Amino acid sequence: MKKIIFTEKAPKAIGPYSQAVEVKGTLYISGQVPINPETGEIPEGIKEQTEQVMKNIGAILYAAGYTFEHVVKSTCLLSDMDNFQAMNEVYGSYYKENPPARAAYGVVKLPLGALIEIETIAVI
Repeated sequence: MKKIIFTEKAPKAIGPYSQAVEVKGTLYISGQVPINPETGEIPEGIKEQTEQVMKNIGAILYAAGYTFEHVVKSTCLLSDMDNFQAMNEVYGSYYKENPPARAAYGVVKLPLGALIEIETIAVI
């Protein structure tokens, strides 16, 4: 049976999807864009946007009883692959040891004009 995860400390879904769904000890976090849940704003710059996305993911992980140590897979979507290195610096600061598997793709456009979106899978 699936459990829907929701927290006010991450942005509300901007479409017909849940922030995250947990099934049998696996947490599937929907792609997070860099919306600050307190202001509704998206910060400027790839480093700032990546930091906000990671904070949003962290809030959802916490709400579900997980941590970044439980993350096994991330998928990073970038509106410009020239931002890969800067994104990687911020992303890597959350996974100093035993980082998860990851894919990164350049895409044509992301919701709300974001520079980055990251979806995450965590397992307890």
